[in-house]
Amino acid sequence: MTNEQSSASDVTASHDVNGRFATLVFERKVAAPVSTLWQAWTAPAARAVWASPSPSVTVEFLEADTRVGGREVTLCKAQGQPDIRCESGWLALEPALRSVNYEVISSEETTQSAALITSTFTELGEQSKVVVTVQLSSLAVDMEGGYREGFGAGLDNLTGVAERTMVLQRVIRAPREIVWNAWMNSETLPQWWGPEGFSCRTKRIDLREGGEWVFDMIGPDGTVFPNHHLYGEVRAHERFGYQLLWGENGPKHADAWASFEDEGAFTKVTLGMVFSAAAEFQKAKGFGAVELGLQTLGKLDRFIASS
Repeated sequence: MTNEQSSASDVTASHDVNGRFATLVFERKVAAPVSTLWQAWTAPAARAVWASPSPSVTVEFLEADTRVGGREVTLCKAQGQPDIRCESGWLALEPALRSVNYEVISSEETTQSAALITSTFTELGEQSKVVVTVQLSSLAVDMEGGYREGFGAGLDNLTGVAERTMVLQRVIRAPREIVWNAWMNSETLPQWWGPEGFSCRTKRIDLREGGEWVFDMIGPDGTVFPNHHLYGEVRAHERFGYQLLWGENGPKHADAWASFEDEGAFTKVTLGMVFSAAAEFQKAKGFGAVELGLQTLGKLDRFIASS
């Protein structure tokens, strides 16, 4: 789906007489379920993929805590220009329905703007829609043009990311600490990881921020599939992000994350993957990646139950 197909025109709802306050409305339709769009919108690993408005801008995440009361802090860096600091705070999160956050933009220790951002999500059959309303207060400079450009490009990126994102979920019949410890443990992870009939042969494993897991997946027929996971942020008992490479130091085929939430006495595990290209996403769906991934989470459930 092209941006022209997926994007509605951005609308300026109102201005004040001095032009320092504006309400901007952005709308995008996405060829993905609303549950997947929500994950792409909120999961820090996914947000890091689509946050940059252009290839010339690098976005560095200093903090990322997607929960009510949590904060996200980023630095936008472009060659020859001062860094732009963006601080956001989550005020409301209603899964697959609505989010509300504040946003403060500053540069060289001067606050440029403040905004209240309300985003609503709607299921449209096999598609979904996000409507983002920005109530903007320009402080040091007029920021409306920058917001139009930055938000428009970011939401176009979000559309592309959501359309190549795969999300798997399962409730594991154990408390969160036990589930986390079964996953982020170099002894136990290789015992259950992979679909039915597959086994792991580990070369190196270091399950911490900045660590890696180099291993082979061995299929029921003996076929060897080399893998390399590179671990980014790790928040104990909550989530971690990682990159999936085709073999040791091979090309990246996905940015991924796993998150862990209490579900009564049990734990809801969400495993998400943003594939590097739409073609890779379609290829993965074609060979049954969803079913194979759910088998993997099923093996985790049985491993914990039998431990």
